[in-house]
Amino acid sequence: MKQKKTAAVLQREYERLSRSLAGTGYISQGSVLDRSTLRSPRSGYQWTSKVARKTLTVALSPEQFRSLSKAIENRRKLQKIITKMEKLSREILFETLPDTRRRKPLLKKVLGLI
Repeated sequence: MKQKKTAAVLQREYERLSRSLAGTGYISQGSVLDRSTLRSPRSGYQWTSKVARKTLTVALSPEQFRSLSKAIENRRKLQKIITKMEKLSREILFETLPDTRRRKPLLKKVLGLI
């Protein structure tokens, strides 16, 4: 059975995640494609994204492709970090602040922790 983490441990973990956000770099949504690797090879690179429920596709230079690839990867990492921070926030808040009387204890599933 897993041992419950203390508020101080959770707070340190939250602060570590918070510091990691500072070095994120550029971010972008969407996806990039190296068209030369397709089954019937084509030239060039492209970036695709949804804007106002429409798919937008833009041709890219090799440099733009590499930079946008990194920016998209950064955004995905950022999303994962934010999701972890949200879970930690709820865990810290519900553990450290006064609570109302409940007939049943709050389950981790209700708080979105599992």
